[in-house]
Amino acid sequence: MKLRVARPEDAAAIAGIWNHYIRETAITFTSVEKTEAALAADIAARQAAGLFVVAEDAGGLVGFATAFPFRGGPGYRHTLEHTVQIAPGARGRGAGRALMARLEAAARAAGAHVLVAAVSGENAQAVAFHRAIGFEQVGRMTEVGRKFGRWMDLVLLQKTL
Repeated sequence: MKLRVARPEDAAAIAGIWNHYIRETAITFTSVEKTEAALAADIAARQAAGLFVVAEDAGGLVGFATAFPFRGGPGYRHTLEHTVQIAPGARGRGAGRALMARLEAAARAAGAHVLVAAVSGENAQAVAFHRAIGFEQVGRMTEVGRKFGRWMDLVLLQKTL
C-alpha cells in the first residue's frame, strides 16, 4: 500500500468510495452524493498543505482521508475536522491507521492543534477505531441527524496534536 497526497484526477475514485457509503449506510448523514467536480476542487484547495491523502494498492485507490476547518471564524483556525473512508473490500488491512497518521502529520505541519471526528452514533466501528488511534470521546449529540427515516446521534471525538 502506498500513501500520497490526492490529486484532482483522483476525484472519480474517491467519489466511488464515498458515494457508496452515502447511498448504502448511515456512516454519513448526508444523502447528497459527492460530485467529481466538487471533490476535485476540494483536493486542489487542500493539496499544498497535504490535507487530502489517498491510499492505493495495485488495484487502485483503497481509501482517503481529508481535513477541513471545524467551524468558521479565526478562533477555530487551529482546529480541523476530518473524514476517513476505506473502500468496502479494503477494510481491516491498516489503510485507515496509515491514512490517519499521514493526515495528522500534515495537520500538525499546517498549524492544527486539535483534530475532530464527528461520527454517526450507529457507527460503533468508527468510534472504536478513533479511540484506538488516540481520540477521546468528548460528546454525544442525540437525534441531530436524520437519514433512512430515523433520527441518529452524532458522537464527537477529538485528539490534541
